[in-house]
Amino acid sequence: MTSALDLPITTETIMLRRVLLFWALLAGCGAALPNGQPVFNIVTGPSNGTYQKIGSDLAKLVAQPAGITMVSLPSNGSVDNVRRLRDEPGTKLALVQSDVYQAYTDEAAAGDAQAARMIQPLRVIMPLYDEEVHFIVRADSPLTHIHEIRDKRINIGPSGSGTAMTSTTVYRKLFYTDPPAGRTTTLPNQEALAKLAADGSIDVVIVVAGQPASLLSSLQGDAGRTYKLLKLDEASASSRDVLRAYAPAVIRSRSYPNLLKTDVPTLSVKTLLVTYDFPLGATQTQVVQMATSICRNIDLLQRQGHDKWQQVAPDLPALPKGWSYYRPTESLLKSCRKPSTAACPMDRQVLGLCPKT
Repeated sequence: MTSALDLPITTETIMLRRVLLFWALLAGCGAALPNGQPVFNIVTGPSNGTYQKIGSDLAKLVAQPAGITMVSLPSNGSVDNVRRLRDEPGTKLALVQSDVYQAYTDEAAAGDAQAARMIQPLRVIMPLYDEEVHFIVRADSPLTHIHEIRDKRINIGPSGSGTAMTSTTVYRKLFYTDPPAGRTTTLPNQEALAKLAADGSIDVVIVVAGQPASLLSSLQGDAGRTYKLLKLDEASASSRDVLRAYAPAVIRSRSYPNLLKTDVPTLSVKTLLVTYDFPLGATQTQVVQMATSICRNIDLLQRQGHDKWQQVAPDLPALPKGWSYYRPTESLLKSCRKPSTAACPMDRQVLGLCPKT
C-alpha cells in the first residue's frame, strides 16, 4: 500500500502531507478528529506486555462506546508513564504500578522538588488488578526461593520501567541493601530470557506482569526444561519486610501450561489507572465519560478483555496517605453498579451474555 510519503513530490502531495501532519499534531494534543470524536492517549507498557493489552481493551471496549478515540501507546513502563502523563501533550491516562506511585510520593514528602512536581498533579481514577512478580531462573539453577537471590546476577528490567522499581525495592526489603551495580542488567525481558537460557550470564530475570503474560504464555514446547520460577517462602525471616510492601500471590500453572506443572507462590503489586488533575474543560469531560463507560461496560471487559479484568471491580478503596482520587470521577465510581455474581440464566448463556469464568 502506497503512503503519502511514497508519492512523487508535487504541490498536491506536499499539501496532503501537511494535512496529515496537522491531524497528527491535533491528535497528540488531545483534539478531535474531523468526525468530532475526541482523541487522547493512554500510555501502557512494552508492546508484548499485559499493560498494552489492558490499554487496548480500554480503547476498544470503553473509549469507543463513549465516543472517544483512544490510542494505546507502548512505553518503557510505569516510571516512563508518570513522566509522560505529567509532561506529554495528548496523554490523558496512564497505567502505573502502586509501588512506583508510592515511591514518588515518598520522595516528594521527603522534600524532593522534582518528585513533587511529577506526582502532585496526578490523580488515581481507580485501582485495577494485581500484577504478579515472576522470578525466572534456569531449570537447572540451584535456587528455589525468592529470598535466595542475594548477590546473584539479576536482570532488573529496563530503565524507566515499573519492573526495575519493583526489582530494586524487593531486593532492598529482602536484604537491606541495593542490588550490586556490577551484577545487575537492564535488558528488555525477552532479551534477558534469551541470555538466561543461552549462556548463563544472567542468574535471575525479574518480570512484573499480570498473568497470563504473553512473554511467558507464548513459550513453546516444554519450557519447563529451560526455565523455572522461584517460590515465595512466607515463613522465611527475609520475607517479613517485603510482605509489608507487597501482597502474596499465586502464579497459576494454567496461565503457563508449557512452563509450570504446579502453582507457584510469589509477590504482587497493584496496577492503577491514573490521570492528571485536569481542571474544568473538555478533557475533564472526556475523562468522566471514560469512567462512566467503565461502569457501564465492566461486564463486557470481563467477557472479552484480558483475564485480569476478572479481578477488577469499579469500587474505590481507601488510598494510602498522600494519594488522591480524581474528584470528578470519584463519586461516580463509588456509586457504580457492580457486576452481577448471581448464576447466569440459561437464556443469557445461550446468547453468550454471561461473564467468563
